[in-house]
Amino acid sequence: MTDTRTLDRIRVIHTLGPAGTNLEMAANHWFSTRGRSPDVRLHRTLEEAVPGLSEDGHEALLACAVYPDLHSLVFQNLGLLAMVDSFILPTYDMVFATRADTAQVRTVVSHPAPQSLVRRAVPGVAPTLVTSNSQAARECARGAADACITTSKSAADHGLEIRRHFGAVPMVYTLHQAGGHDLPASPGGSETRPALRVRGGGPG
Repeated sequence: MTDTRTLDRIRVIHTLGPAGTNLEMAANHWFSTRGRSPDVRLHRTLEEAVPGLSEDGHEALLACAVYPDLHSLVFQNLGLLAMVDSFILPTYDMVFATRADTAQVRTVVSHPAPQSLVRRAVPGVAPTLVTSNSQAARECARGAADACITTSKSAADHGLEIRRHFGAVPMVYTLHQAGGHDLPASPGGSETRPALRVRGGGPG
């Protein structure tokens, strides 16, 4: 169990954008349960947020247990990031949505994590992957794809028509504090921080 004083030091949470992601909602929830005003900053991917994190212990990154590259995010940043908290919170309803004038679905965009839902909505259509659920809704709304897997909030925000509800998903969110987590020396010498390898993604 992380010392309460450690969590109290966290004033800023960085997570996945654009606005409307499950992670943004979860970050706001984390602050509200502590009676604190939220300071949530959104990024295109979780990896792109890491280099700008302050290492004084006042900033953290919020990720998600179903993020396919969570293991890389953790192990590539040993010494910089440490997992200090986790909690379960339902996502927004996950949905399959289209523009109102879409008659036939040939292309679908999805974040990597829920991409298997595409097969349940439109069997035989392979999804194009994007960086978040809210980005999927944006891409669909601007006509880059016929349909998307997204959240009910993002579908509503972008004026999409919901064709199928998959419901909310009980989700584990993980909080990674930046700074003050130096690795102990290994038997063969000093541990060094691995270089960052920026990929794309987040839990959506």
